[in-house]
Amino acid sequence: MSITVDVHLDNVDWGPALRADVLDGLTRHPKELPPKWFYDKRGSELFDQITRLPEYYPTGAERQILTDRAAEIARLSGADTLVELGSGTSDKSRVLLSGMAAAGALVRYIPFDVSEATLRDAAAALADEYDGLEVHAVVGDFDHHLELIPRQGKRLVAFLGSTIGNFEPDARVDFLRRLAATMNPGDDLLLGVDLVKDPHRLVLAYDDPTGVTAAFNKNVLVVVNRELGADFDLGAFDHEAVYEPDAEWIEMRLRSRDRQRVFIDALDLTVDFAAGEAMRTEISAKFRRDGIESELGDAGLTPTGWWTDRPGDFALVLARRQG
Repeated sequence: MSITVDVHLDNVDWGPALRADVLDGLTRHPKELPPKWFYDKRGSELFDQITRLPEYYPTGAERQILTDRAAEIARLSGADTLVELGSGTSDKSRVLLSGMAAAGALVRYIPFDVSEATLRDAAAALADEYDGLEVHAVVGDFDHHLELIPRQGKRLVAFLGSTIGNFEPDARVDFLRRLAATMNPGDDLLLGVDLVKDPHRLVLAYDDPTGVTAAFNKNVLVVVNRELGADFDLGAFDHEAVYEPDAEWIEMRLRSRDRQRVFIDALDLTVDFAAGEAMRTEISAKFRRDGIESELGDAGLTPTGWWTDRPGDFALVLARRQG
């Protein structure tokens, strides 16, 4: 067993990053909080539950593509190293790792995530499951630490779950360019993208009747309360998911039930919410093939593969960094 964990987002700089994001987001109009702060250990557990809900089709659709195409993806990429951005519990990683192992090429796995506890648990489990696998986990975030991901080996960089949809268009272009700059010539990106479809299905996927997504959404308030000494009352906010047809994305929001005032001790900041005021916590953009392939090309990544699940709800795109 070989496990290494690089911690770049520790208690020294994790706190300032959170403080900066919360200060910026809660002084904007309209207010917002970045979705990356959902994912403490509890948030990662809740998201794992979401991926198992019948209403949340993206995980099952993406898994179907991975199961059907992992061997083909491994062959086309020729990679011996899997890098996974936003790896979480590394559940879907196993399909790709098994495809690479079957091709006789698997050497190492590099999961990258903000939650150190989740990464350590996943790293230990995978090192046990795959004999001889080197696991080099990296605790960091997309804004500051992409360039610190180890670059050894022929790499397949997986960014699954349509997490790319959490970026607004300009930020998405910037992210893809920064990511491409960290890739060696010949490295491949495997990108999961949720496709445009019936708005009713989209809303249901982000507002399940059992309330798991609502708990996940409110977990960002739990994090801010715990880490920054805030006094958000979770019961004073309602979860909602709305499809914006012009932008072709889902917005998740927390809407204040009544007029209220919140104090964030670590920022010495008082924030007033009007009755009915909505605070955005996430967008989830939906994609069309020509649009995402054009964005990848603009970032210096050449699309080489496109696969969808059988109903055509979700797609995986393979794109190569050219020399």
